[in-house]
Formats: sequence, structure tokens, C-alpha cells
Amino acid sequence: MSSSPLPTLAIVGRPNVGKSTLFNRLIGRRRAIVGDEPGITRDRIYGETEWQGRRLRVVDTGGIIPDENELIPAEIFRQARVALQEAAAVVLVVDGRAELASPDLDLARLLLRSGKPVLLAVNKIDSPKLEAYAEEFHRLGIRNLFPVSAEGGGGVAELLDAVVQTFPKPTETAVEDETEEPAEREVRVAIIGRPNVGKSTLLNKLTGSDRSIVSPVPGTTRDAVDEVMEREGKTYRFIDTAGIRRKGKTRLMAEKLSVVMARKHLEAADVALLVIDATEGVTALDATIGGYAHESGRSVIVVVNKWDLAAASRTDGNRTTDRNLFEQQARHALKFLGYAPIVFVSATTGRGMDKIFPTLETVAAERRKRITTGEMNRFLRTIDFQRASVPASKRVKIRYLTQASIAPPTFILFTDRKVKLHFSYERFLENQIRRAFGFIGTPIWIKNRARE
Repeated sequence: MSSSPLPTLAIVGRPNVGKSTLFNRLIGRRRAIVGDEPGITRDRIYGETEWQGRRLRVVDTGGIIPDENELIPAEIFRQARVALQEAAAVVLVVDGRAELASPDLDLARLLLRSGKPVLLAVNKIDSPKLEAYAEEFHRLGIRNLFPVSAEGGGGVAELLDAVVQTFPKPTETAVEDETEEPAEREVRVAIIGRPNVGKSTLLNKLTGSDRSIVSPVPGTTRDAVDEVMEREGKTYRFIDTAGIRRKGKTRLMAEKLSVVMARKHLEAADVALLVIDATEGVTALDATIGGYAHESGRSVIVVVNKWDLAAASRTDGNRTTDRNLFEQQARHALKFLGYAPIVFVSATTGRGMDKIFPTLETVAAERRKRITTGEMNRFLRTIDFQRASVPASKRVKIRYLTQASIAPPTFILFTDRKVKLHFSYERFLENQIRRAFGFIGTPIWIKNRARE
């Protein structure tokens, strides 16, 4: 797993004090889900910003309640501890309109013992007359206190000025490293699927870390969390998206927002790992989620997880036949993803996980493959379009074909008539292109233009 060369600022605090709002303010975009429901941020979320000519990495942690015994809060506390370990400085956020509480004192003591520079952001101070409320928080023992309004932006500049002052001066070598362009473009991978199919466990196994909270509670992951890693000279950015549910079943505001955020992060990815629960088979919702990836032009790998549990239920021990049968059923349910490779894994035991990275590498390369116009037109002359099951009134004469773009591969078909290409013609042509050139794992887009 790679580590960032940038200094990291960790934002910590109890639930619902405005950490995510401050995080979004600092990085200048809506990266974390924000709302009034306590405990919305559970994993740690990363972003980057620049201040006074210095780039820095910002991490938004889940709300910390020290010594909380419940599973999810305890996991949040553990995630926050990891963020603190890698931080160059820490901002403790408190609610300036609430009474100073003993968990704030406990948390302040914990942070001060860490030996890291600690700054105190007294949030929700939206007007000068409220600044007097901030003085009470000097009792926390943190010298650098800043009244701020994360929502409105007041006081944030002063806070950032102080944060940057705590960072060591960059060396000339470090400055050169920061401005250096990456040797090769990273592959962005979104892990998508229904709640509780094992997405977070898969992420942790792929990256060799406990990056995401893993629990048996469906819908544990709400935000999308990133993990960047290098493997055999290639860089991968994994995004573990929130479990997608039908909107009618997402009652909590955070869950509704997580559906929107998950689709947004899918749009930013190159490849989607569509995770299926082998013990439940391919459901209608799995197909809906796969449809999101297909329609948005993402490349797709279908990851059948928990295969060890499904295979263990067989009495004859014939796993090969079982796998072939499952793949047939999956292909039938996911007809539109006929181009997507299927891998069978157990994210918990690690079985089959060695197949994911080689498949990712292949699919990422196929997504960016370009065929020259000369090759395409030599290919076109070999095709017998009379074999395409297209009504006579919908037939067109194809003059030539060219690849207009990559990611996804997009082809422009020049024809003798300005008509919408019949779906049978399009499917026939796509199948022929795949037979000749591959394009494993990626959708192919075909556009028709009339040329007199």
C-alpha cells in the first residue's frame, strides 16, 4: 500500500459536531455526506487541498466516543486511531453551541498525549456575538483555539494558516516530488453491490489493510472510501461505495444520500467490481446495479463472493459443475454484461483473490485500446452483414467505421442514410468487433452518422 508524500491533517471529534462540513469546506467539494443524523461518517475519507502554496492531505474521521462498547462506534474509534497515527497535525472539532461534555475532555486528553500538534475548532460560531461561547472551550487545554463556521466559512482561513505553520518546511527534493507527474495513470476501481455482499471485506483483502469497517450489519458503509495502492509498478485507487438499495427502502437520510454518492463515485471510476453474494445468487437488484455501471460506460468485472459458503453446501463435492451452472445463471440474469469476466472468490478466506488483479490489469488495458481506422476498415470488408437479422427497411449501407475515442471504446459508423441504427445491427456489429479485437470487460458504444 502506498503512502502519501503530503502532510496529513486529521479532523476528529464527537459525532455530529460538523467534521464533515469542515472537511468539505477545506477540500472545496462535497466529498463526504453531510446531514443532521449523528454518526453519518463511519470510515475515514480522504481529500487534498492547497493553502499558502502548500498541498496537504485531509482526512475526515468518524465521530469518536472513547471507550464506546458498541460494535460500530468501536470500529469508528479504531479507524480514527489509524488516521491519527498518520497525521502531521490534528484538528479537534467541537460544537460551540453545545455544553462542554466529558467526552470532549477525554478526547482532548487523548489527542494531547499523542504528541501531535493539536488545534481546536469551535464550530457553529456563525456571528461575532457568538464568539464568547468559544472561550469556555479553553478548559480543554488546547492552546490554539479558533472559532469557526464550517457552514459559512468564517474563521477557516485563520485555522488553515495555523495548520500550515505546524508542518515542517518542505525540502527542495520534496517539492520536486510533489510536482512530478505520475509515470502512469492510476486505475480507478469502484467496488459496487448490494449491502452486505462483502464489499468492504473485499477491499481490505485487496489492499492488505483494515481500511474499511467490516461488520455483519447491512449498510455499514455509507460514504465512499478510497485506498490507493501500488502493485507490480501499477497504481490502483479502490473506492468502496455504500451498498445500493432501492430508494423506497432507504428511510434514513444518510442511506438515501449514500445511493446518490455511490452512483457519483461509479461515474468517476474506470472499472467496477460488481460484487454478488454466491449464497443468494444474482438478484434483480444486482442486475439493476450492474446496469448503472454498464449505462455509464464503466468496464465491469463480476466478482462472485462467498463462493466457499456456496460450494460447501454441495453434497457431491463437484465444485466445477456448480461453478459452470452458477456462471450460466449469472450470464442469463446479466445479459447486458456478456462482455464482463466473472471471478469466483472468498474475500474472507482469500481463496480466488489472486485472479482479481490480473483480470483488472487486462480489463483496464482493453478499455483504453485503440484500433486504427485502416484496421477497422479492413475488418469491415470481411463482415457479411446479410447475416444480421435486421428488417429490410432498417438496413443501411456502411461506408466506413472509425474508433472515435477510448474508455469506453466508441466507434463512429458512417452510413448512406440518416436513421437510427437498428438494435440487431448494432448488436451484430458489436459481436463482430469483439470477435476480432477483444475489448474484454468494457462496453462498446457505436454511433451512426449519415454520409451522402
